[in-house]
Amino acid sequence: MEYVPILVLVLSFVCLLAIGTPVAWSIAISSLLTLLVSIPFVPAATTVSQRMGTGLDSFALLAIPLFILSGELMNKGGIAHRLIAFAKTLVGALPGGLALINIISAMLMGAIAGSAMAAASAMGSILGPEMEKEGYSKEFGAAVNITAATTGLVIPPSNVLIVYSLASGGASIAALFLAGYIPGILTGLFLMIVASVWAKKKGYKVGKRSSFKEIFKTFIDALPSLFMLVVVIGGIVTGIFTATEASAIAVLYSLLLGFFYKEISFPKLPQILLDSSATTAIVMLLIGASMSMSWALSYENIPQEISTGLLALSDNPIVILLIINLLLLFVGIFMDMTPAVLIFTPIFLPVVTKLGLDPVHFGIMMVLNLCIGLCTPPVGSVLFVGVGIAKTSIEKVVKPLLPLFIAMIVALFLVTYFPDLSLWLPRQFGF
Repeated sequence: MEYVPILVLVLSFVCLLAIGTPVAWSIAISSLLTLLVSIPFVPAATTVSQRMGTGLDSFALLAIPLFILSGELMNKGGIAHRLIAFAKTLVGALPGGLALINIISAMLMGAIAGSAMAAASAMGSILGPEMEKEGYSKEFGAAVNITAATTGLVIPPSNVLIVYSLASGGASIAALFLAGYIPGILTGLFLMIVASVWAKKKGYKVGKRSSFKEIFKTFIDALPSLFMLVVVIGGIVTGIFTATEASAIAVLYSLLLGFFYKEISFPKLPQILLDSSATTAIVMLLIGASMSMSWALSYENIPQEISTGLLALSDNPIVILLIINLLLLFVGIFMDMTPAVLIFTPIFLPVVTKLGLDPVHFGIMMVLNLCIGLCTPPVGSVLFVGVGIAKTSIEKVVKPLLPLFIAMIVALFLVTYFPDLSLWLPRQFGF
């Protein structure tokens, strides 16, 4: 009888997804069916409804709609062109220069805008045609853009790290933000190495070397955009304001920057607000539904059962972390990042904490793992955006994607088994 709730949860969730039910509703309905194993319909339905509502009653969650809005303002505010110009002067003369420019720009754009979709959209639209003009294959350009866009979800500020903080029961957002820098940059460096080797092998053109004067000029142009990272992260880390307050400052800063660059005007604001509201509604529905599932999991003691089962397999941290990584890589293929973090954090976190792992380290490992899922079908949102903008097909992009996937997986396993890659920077700031 103790395994019945697990079977009901897994089978109902998989079946609902298989017939095309939206993820949020699949989560809520499977949570209800799981509770029906133990309690009558009316209390179960009431509990799911209450948990969907109360799950959103969190001060920390206020940061998400505000960061989404600031990301939308940044995306429409002309920063992508300035970041690309700066990256071009830095690495344009290296093998695969345009691919490296794409990766660096996507890392910066994703970090500033806090959205992999925004980074993939902006870089694909601007750099895609330029890469084709220089002789790069459309598929290689799309593959680089798709994988690079996800690095901004690890490099702060990151909405998904805020979601993990909520799901983990209070892991420090400031510590998580600091912990994301080295893993995110490491992943970007691995992608750059692979892209450079691939470009050299294919004989793609190399750009001209930029003078110091050109580098300095593009840096000054991009500096106001880059300074937002200093303001937001610096304020959180030094304790001047919370992550929620930082998100409000990010909105104000990005709005003023958009007006300064003359890329945003008052007539454009209603559409920007509408777009950010639509994204916020999707994210919040997923969070509310996932919180109901987290409560159902806890009520039915499912995390404890899974924890016991995993620890029965082995008490070796290397083996357990390998199993968890493989499970999360599989989950990422079928589930979007936000619900995956909310559902699997309460399942796996008790296991890894028993093995002595830091929750901050585990959070970075989990997010880095699930970033790979954003690049894989059938629900890889960044994959579909990148392929759509490049006007190609998933089948054609798979070949150049594979070595980039390997680079991301190598980075994931280094971060998994070398915790200091995540924890060194937070420790320097006393977290």
